[in-house]
Amino acid sequence: MTSLSDIPELRELDSRQSLVRIPHEEDVPLTPRVRQLIDTAEFRRLARISQLGLVSLVYPAANHTRFEHSLGVYRTALLFLRQLAGEPRFEAAITREDAECFIVAALLHDLGHWPFCHPIEDIHLPGVPSHELFANSFLLEGEIADTLRGEWNLQPREVTALLSDKPRDNRQRILRSMLSGPVDADKLDYLQRDSLHCGVPYGRHFDQQRLIGSLCLNEAGDGLAIRDKGRTAAEMLVFARYVMFSEVYWHHAVRSATAMLQRAFFLLHGQLDLDQLFRLSEYAFITSLQQSAGESPAGELLAGLFGPTRRLYKRLAEFSFFQERRWYEKVARQPYSWLTAGSEAFAAAASKRLGRRIPPHEILFDAPPVKREVEFNVQIHFPKEKCYRPLGEVSPVVHTLATKQFDDYVKRVRIFVHPRIAADMRSLPRMDEILAETLVTMG
Repeated sequence: MTSLSDIPELRELDSRQSLVRIPHEEDVPLTPRVRQLIDTAEFRRLARISQLGLVSLVYPAANHTRFEHSLGVYRTALLFLRQLAGEPRFEAAITREDAECFIVAALLHDLGHWPFCHPIEDIHLPGVPSHELFANSFLLEGEIADTLRGEWNLQPREVTALLSDKPRDNRQRILRSMLSGPVDADKLDYLQRDSLHCGVPYGRHFDQQRLIGSLCLNEAGDGLAIRDKGRTAAEMLVFARYVMFSEVYWHHAVRSATAMLQRAFFLLHGQLDLDQLFRLSEYAFITSLQQSAGESPAGELLAGLFGPTRRLYKRLAEFSFFQERRWYEKVARQPYSWLTAGSEAFAAAASKRLGRRIPPHEILFDAPPVKREVEFNVQIHFPKEKCYRPLGEVSPVVHTLATKQFDDYVKRVRIFVHPRIAADMRSLPRMDEILAETLVTMG
């Protein structure tokens, strides 16, 4: 049986022959067959789509791209394979073809992303596919599909199955956990990369080298686990993820921008050719939305985000799982159509009290989406004791931040209002009565 270490990309990890440098001082090996994939038009498109989208309105240097991130995930995937290749159970389960499929999947995992993909996916509008399924249009035919068959000896369906299908056996479950699990190549890259470009330390304070060096298979042999020497690194990864969500991804101004984009897209989506739109670069995507919106309310929202002057909506109220829970539980994880109707009812109730009409799009409800984040549930292997224990069982940090519902700690319900009405809205007495009236209307 051919050793996994004979895979060209693994051999080239420590080579100085053919590399590309990405932040922070990381060398990514480019074999000829990898170069063929990243030079395709479909992959180059990712160089014109920002990784964090609207976050750059709050953190100005967060302009790194999905192209850069994809190269980082590919490099991290190679480190995963190099670590696991010496484990007998892993080598018994994973063939060279499986490992090469994993390498390709890591490199191409974001191929189906369009600009501002996650905020648009979160509102679950008719005709909007998941980005995993949208990737199939790039993967199953064309230059990438030809390269997979000709240079990698892989069928494109094998790659799409790993990216989007439900795992059918232990082999697929292992590979999927390496791509999308508690400790995966994607997460290890984006936390550090996003933190670096945002100019904050939160996502970089875990020992990635130690964590990768501790990877092993879990007790069942169907996913990743961590040896006990990597426990502290895993705890710090959990904390890094928690703080990045709290201070970056769900920062109140980032969520204001997100709520504005979502309402604009909601107003426009019936008149858009989504298949064509989702294939565009970020600049072309924004231009297309603005042209479709014209002088409409959607156009006003988009101008506040992408026009010459930044004009984000102001935070009027905020509710968490632990503060004002009664309001939080009524609004959190409601469908987007409910949030839109609720904000319109709130605008109508406030209009009566102010004695003038507030346009419905000038008040926005923002809430945790229906789909929750994946909880952090990974086993720790104690070789001396010959046993496995859940990380949450041996770590008070993880028990608090991961085994309990992650979303309830970092995602809040917020009401945002247009800047020109913010002062008047804040001057209204007994805002809770307006909210109560709105929620009664909503049933």
